Amino acid sequence: MSDAPAYAAYKRRLRRILAFYVLALIAFMLLMAWAEHSGLSRRWLGPIFLFATVMMYGGIGIYGRTAVPDEYYVAGRRIPPVYNGMAAAADWMSAASFISLAGGLYLQGFGGTEWQAGGLAYVLGWTGGFCLVALLIAPHLRRLNLYTVPDYFEVRFGGRWPRRIAAFSAVLCSFTYVIAQIYGIGLVASRLTGVQFEIGIMLGLGGVVLCSFLGGMRAITWTQVAQYVILLLAFLIPVSWLAYKQLGNPLAPLVYGQQLTKIAELEKDLLASPAERAVQEAFGRRAREYAVWLQDVEGTLKRQRAAKQERVRTLKSQNADMELVIAATRELAALPPDVPTARERWTRALQESEERSRPLGGLIPHSQAFAGDPDGTPAERAVFQSARANFLALMFCLMVGTAGLPHLLTRYYTTPSVATARESVAWSLFFITLLYLSAPALAVLVKYEVMANVVGSSFDALPAWIGQWSRLDDSLISVSDVNGDGILQFGELRLGADVIMLATPELGGMPYVVSGLVAAGGLAAALSTADGLLLTISNSLVRDTYCHEVRRNVTPEQRVILSKFALLSVATVAAFVAALRPAEILPLVASSFSLAASAFVPAMIMGIFWSRTRGSAAVAGMLLGLGTTVTYMMINAPTVRGFFGVSGGQDLWFGIQPLSAGVFGVPVGFAVIVLLTLLRRRETVGA
Repeated sequence: MSDAPAYAAYKRRLRRILAFYVLALIAFMLLMAWAEHSGLSRRWLGPIFLFATVMMYGGIGIYGRTAVPDEYYVAGRRIPPVYNGMAAAADWMSAASFISLAGGLYLQGFGGTEWQAGGLAYVLGWTGGFCLVALLIAPHLRRLNLYTVPDYFEVRFGGRWPRRIAAFSAVLCSFTYVIAQIYGIGLVASRLTGVQFEIGIMLGLGGVVLCSFLGGMRAITWTQVAQYVILLLAFLIPVSWLAYKQLGNPLAPLVYGQQLTKIAELEKDLLASPAERAVQEAFGRRAREYAVWLQDVEGTLKRQRAAKQERVRTLKSQNADMELVIAATRELAALPPDVPTARERWTRALQESEERSRPLGGLIPHSQAFAGDPDGTPAERAVFQSARANFLALMFCLMVGTAGLPHLLTRYYTTPSVATARESVAWSLFFITLLYLSAPALAVLVKYEVMANVVGSSFDALPAWIGQWSRLDDSLISVSDVNGDGILQFGELRLGADVIMLATPELGGMPYVVSGLVAAGGLAAALSTADGLLLTISNSLVRDTYCHEVRRNVTPEQRVILSKFALLSVATVAAFVAALRPAEILPLVASSFSLAASAFVPAMIMGIFWSRTRGSAAVAGMLLGLGTTVTYMMINAPTVRGFFGVSGGQDLWFGIQPLSAGVFGVPVGFAVIVLLTLLRRRETVGA
């Protein structure tokens, strides 16, 4: 097919369309820059960026609308490798890579802390995962001409249970992943338009549903190609601008190392600063206070509620200023509503206060390999071992999880042949590397900018972006004069991982049009991944479950229609869950990789490379591997522990954090499959 004249003409037409699109995008950026220079208000620039990009994606969705099953599920299997690589890269980037990766590197350094693996674990794990996809998975799945990942388990192992478990696992890991994307959508949309977070979710979600609902994989593919161009420009322009501002050279990946030496000197100054020590002592006192509260959660909550109720009554009886009454009422309303919530909230506050009572606000020196010291005291050696173990565990889970994510593997069903599937993976890796090489540079440049130009400012003269982002969500930026000196110390500024990239243009003093581009890039990253995830979930529910378990006589056209409405329902539920803000983006995404790794990879790899593997062994391996991972996550979830009244720290195995639970589930899955297969063979031989 790839040598046919019609296909060659098709690829030439695609090149012309892509060139026109890039030129139009550049022209739009220049127009917005001219409008800003001419006095157009920022209140208009943000909504214009949001409206223009979402409407463009919607237009592609309308143009690519289809009810043909082959087009809806796998885009007709005729996407050229380079474009499929761009679409896979956009599908892969997600809100985690674009919004949170640089933030993870900023907060955790290269190697990470005792409790949080360093940002390089994400870069190495995700990049290495594509090598596994290219070598072990994608070509074999493409050869079978399938539509979904659960199809493979049915074809390879037979029976209902392998497909059932695969469909359930696809929904579980994809739903966890899509919540993070919709959270990112709400974050960006609310920042662009100034509306509430929940309304921002609905605004951005309209673009997701429009593309996925109408055109399935066909529309999603071309939407993701368009989104990749936007998110690449949105990442490279600010990091290049910041590198040129600080070092006089826009090639950030090549020159950012110079700033590491300067950051090390600034870190030494902070470690010796009396003002920073005062901040640490203040947070230490807070931690001790929370520890006392947690000794009697119910009694403390009753006393606090009674005290605040009495204060409101006193202010009202004294006809105090209305602002004081309102403030006291808000403090009363902000109290935890019940004992489990109080325990969870105060435990989290205790951990944060303990962390910020350490030097550098709980961060390790940026260029240090791991927290602790392999040659230090026993406590320092234990911290070093824990940091290194969590780094390796997270990297393993991300790498193996990449090879098992259904929405990513389905992307390689859309190529014309097995050879083009391999080529498509290579292009994906190339397009992803363009961004991943710049993420560590951005983290270093932003940290230097914060340390050199923000820390030490008067609280009366803080940059406007700090107040704007903190009003949007205090978990993104938290700033308070803890030691009461009126000067911002490094330990008094808390930046969330999800804000580092989005606030970079304002932090670097760039024109607001760059802020709009970055926000549009973050929106593109979240939308592109959400599209693929929602399609995967709806296909698993309808094609892999409903049409096999409930009604078997469903026509292909009816399957497509049912998948569209299932997609709409799942998007609504995911938006509701995301509005609750269950966690930051990176932990949610990492958890979904552990789930995918333990559920799919052992059975998939054994099924491809060991012909004796049977369905019963695969079912047992999938159930026990996934069960191990989910159990470990649940017993360490603060909400679950609070509900059952479990106090104290987490019950960790070998010090591994819950988001890396796949490091236990994957070996269990492989071991169970191998053991049961060998036992079955021995029984057969004995008989």
